[in-house]
Amino acid sequence: MELLRLRNLTVQYPDTQQPAVSSLSFSIDRGESVGLVGESGSGKTQTALAIMGLLPANAHYSGSICIDNQELLGASVAELNRVRPGRVAMVFQDPQASLNPYVSIGDQLRRILLEHRFCPSAEARSRTLHMLGRVGLPDPERQYRSYPHQLSGGMRQRVMMGAALLGDPDLLIADEPTTALDVTVQAQILALLGALREETGAALLLITHDLGVIAHHCQRTIVMDHGRALEDRTTHELFAAPSSEKMQQLLHAAPCISRDCDTLATPAGAPVVLEIDAVAVSFDERRGGASRTLNAVRPFSLALRTGETIAIVGESGSGKTSLARAVVGLNATTQGTVSFQGSRLAATVSARSRAHHRDLQMVFQDPLASLNPAMRVADIVEEPLRVHAEATDRRDQVVAESLRRVGISEAFFDRFPHELSGGQAQRVAIARALILNPKVLICDEAVAALDGTVQEEILALLREEQQRSGLAIIFITHDLAVVRQISHRVVVMYMGRAVETAPCEQLFRRPKHPYTKALLDAVPQPDPTIRQAVTPLVGEIGSIISPPDGCPFNPRCELAIKICSETLPPLSGNGAGLVACHRAEELDLTY
Repeated sequence: MELLRLRNLTVQYPDTQQPAVSSLSFSIDRGESVGLVGESGSGKTQTALAIMGLLPANAHYSGSICIDNQELLGASVAELNRVRPGRVAMVFQDPQASLNPYVSIGDQLRRILLEHRFCPSAEARSRTLHMLGRVGLPDPERQYRSYPHQLSGGMRQRVMMGAALLGDPDLLIADEPTTALDVTVQAQILALLGALREETGAALLLITHDLGVIAHHCQRTIVMDHGRALEDRTTHELFAAPSSEKMQQLLHAAPCISRDCDTLATPAGAPVVLEIDAVAVSFDERRGGASRTLNAVRPFSLALRTGETIAIVGESGSGKTSLARAVVGLNATTQGTVSFQGSRLAATVSARSRAHHRDLQMVFQDPLASLNPAMRVADIVEEPLRVHAEATDRRDQVVAESLRRVGISEAFFDRFPHELSGGQAQRVAIARALILNPKVLICDEAVAALDGTVQEEILALLREEQQRSGLAIIFITHDLAVVRQISHRVVVMYMGRAVETAPCEQLFRRPKHPYTKALLDAVPQPDPTIRQAVTPLVGEIGSIISPPDGCPFNPRCELAIKICSETLPPLSGNGAGLVACHRAEELDLTY
């Protein structure tokens, strides 16, 4: 039975020649899952905003959007509020921009329940805590009291997912809902969406650039390009024989963990450019006069060589971003040192020299939060040149070249960050980081917001830059398929500790830690005919305030034995790989 129907939807903005959405028509039945794919700027998000009645005031639109024959396009705010979020709800791409920074997470979700009268006031807190647990947030009681800035990007996205699901909507629109999530939580969230559709008959419109997610969670797929629908077919038919050149390009560029890749050997004899020696990061949390310590990163050591890429992977809350921010001086370290080219760096970025600022750059996870909203794109990328007095006689040329290299055309140079898609904003952030030709680049989920073709271009750009200048890269990501394409070595983190480190190809062929194996198993393959055998993880990641005894992974490990809950395994091994597992030598986790 038809739930949603779009007919000839067109969305046009002033001063643009081409409509953002052009004569788009499709329908979604009750309980059906439909994928919407296409490159950044293809009109996917504009379509979702039109359905939700959230198009900007300067948008000109025409056509029809009906849910159960109720017209939504052009409806009043009062009419739309009777539809949202009980009938139609949306998970937005940028959780930071969607959450109120002045209100705690629990209160924000609780207000949804009360304002829409989904439950009595006495039940609102318990229902909120239950939902925070359902979407995979560790320690829901603590997250209930937390504010958005205190959560990782992945945790904020899970909060947004929970907020959208509170009203048990008939249609859930999810705009890149798992972009910021690690693969294990992504699997949990997508399984939760599937279970809710079975329980309630709800439909799902899933907007994503991850064709692996589409392949295994959507019955039908719509391919968009330049505002138009190129294909609308069952997912199996589409993946087996795409008729449009655009879909063929997307499939070719889709990262695939099982696809053979060129083995990247660690540069032999290259000097160490960055050394992390026993660095630990902790934070004090004060509640009601009491203070507790959060050990975000336990003593961690790493040596990065010129021309080398080391990937750091792990679930949200594993300490990846806290470590990266400590390396660039944005987080204070509790102990340990960071050295650059043999010289010890000051603990905070404000105490470091201007030369160190230039040579050590970072691309942040949330591009819109890291770009000045009052500056235009060209000025944002030019700013580092002005600060460091570089290229004084040809700055316009250098800026233009840098932006074109990351796929930003001149048409975007005068735009503000809020006028960019998530992928476009991330490309601007990468251009800004590379314009000073740094020695070390730290990428914190730098390609997570990009569609497959642009992601492939950015990874190729980073590899070219590395070959040209000897750039050393720390690449933080939850996407193991991307890791295989770009990294020489991989470090796997869990609850602030390194649990395995190995050359990339060795780790993918023969992981030694059960957690690494679970991460690899959970990566969705861009092929709907593949039935993946996912190693289930029991429960959720523990609280870093009160970690379990013994191995921190033991409560979730199927292979744990008595010693695992009693003694913390050291990070040890022979040869190029290290592992922190009591059973590493006896287990065979080979693919």
